[in-house]
Amino acid sequence: MHNHKVTIFNVDVDALTMDGTVKLINETIHTKKQVVHNCINANKVVLMDKDEVLRNSLKEADIISADGQAVVWSSRLLNRPLPERVPGIDLMEKLMDLANKKGYKVFLFGAKEEIVKNVVDHYSKLFNKSLVAGYRNGYFTQEDETEIVSQINSSGATMLFVAIPSPQKEYFINSYRKKLDNVMLLMGVGGSFDVISGKVKRAPRWMQNNGLEWLYRLIQEPRKMWKRYLFGNLRYIYLTIKAILSKK
Repeated sequence: MHNHKVTIFNVDVDALTMDGTVKLINETIHTKKQVVHNCINANKVVLMDKDEVLRNSLKEADIISADGQAVVWSSRLLNRPLPERVPGIDLMEKLMDLANKKGYKVFLFGAKEEIVKNVVDHYSKLFNKSLVAGYRNGYFTQEDETEIVSQINSSGATMLFVAIPSPQKEYFINSYRKKLDNVMLLMGVGGSFDVISGKVKRAPRWMQNNGLEWLYRLIQEPRKMWKRYLFGNLRYIYLTIKAILSKK
């Protein structure tokens, strides 16, 4: 894979548009090479600042996209501009369409049982029933992981989408990518299944474009999200200022 990368918060982020990211993933799968895709946003920057395992897991991904608009803005402030935001959920939607066109099978892993089942139903109706080779909810113990890996391998899936929170999804993907050697794409998609299933509404486009998705999510789930966004956003601003000052 040959493409321009931008170093921000000590992570090499791919300076690709959405279309460029889909094209690179498609080309890599076509050459029978495994590709691990990960995203970076404000929350993950804050988490990896104190979590070395998460930071190293992220760095070992083959493609890293700027999922959050805040990361794009920070890249510009640091004079290392990224071309645009590449939201994980939008990328997943495009890759599901690609899988349908190319005849690839996908495995969906994460969220509650009823949520992931709804996502399976959604794609079965949108495309066809044979697209989803298998699925599994995101509630498991460490002892279950070997069985989960076996289930994914047995499904014959070309693409794996992991919808469990950070840093668990990064840990899982990085720990088992070699054992999932027949899976050509491994991608963490966070809370995407909740949105696709209809459990959580996505912010209007104007809020997405202005970096206000977090506010829309906070309004929907204030008890669950207030600490993450109040303290997390302040911490992210601090880390951005720190990066700017260290650059100078």
